[in-house]
Amino acid sequence: MKRMLKIAVADDEPEMREYFQDTLCAMGHEVVGAAQNGLELVELCKSTNPDLAITDIKMPDMDGIEAATQIREHFPVPVILVSAFHEPELIQRALQDHVLAYLVKPIKQADLETAIALAMRRFQEFQALHQQAADLRQALEDRKVIERAKGVLMKRAGLDEPDAFRRLQKLSNDKNQKLIDIAQMIVTAEEAMS
Repeated sequence: MKRMLKIAVADDEPEMREYFQDTLCAMGHEVVGAAQNGLELVELCKSTNPDLAITDIKMPDMDGIEAATQIREHFPVPVILVSAFHEPELIQRALQDHVLAYLVKPIKQADLETAIALAMRRFQEFQALHQQAADLRQALEDRKVIERAKGVLMKRAGLDEPDAFRRLQKLSNDKNQKLIDIAQMIVTAEEAMS
């Protein structure tokens, strides 16, 4: 069973906004708002925190690609771009701004359903990769601190590397704290004494 999504839409044509509202609601989704331009879409996304944004590209004040870029800077939301044009430079800009789907008007409901499914799936994959990269960066930073703490113990207590690591582990267990927290305390104490 597919889940209901909160979707923000933007198009400068009232008929397209109405089409999106009717079609998306018929598909079982909630349209949290329909903006007339990119500026309105950015504000709409800030205030409603949608699961997905669907926007026309060519609109007054701010185009859909620029709006997608600004939305992504504030919080992660997948974006589907819609255009009446099939211009290579627009497609290139869309690709550079990590847009997850591109539809050319007129849009059929089946095409919209497919684009939503693909965009949401790809977005979940990107989010998982982003989290994995953040976890790896944090693990690397933690490892550096642990290595420094081992160095402090080796120097101050005259231990070899395996014994210094075992001492860290024992302190971690005895104090019921994470190894990285114990290592950070040792490094901080060493910095205070230097």
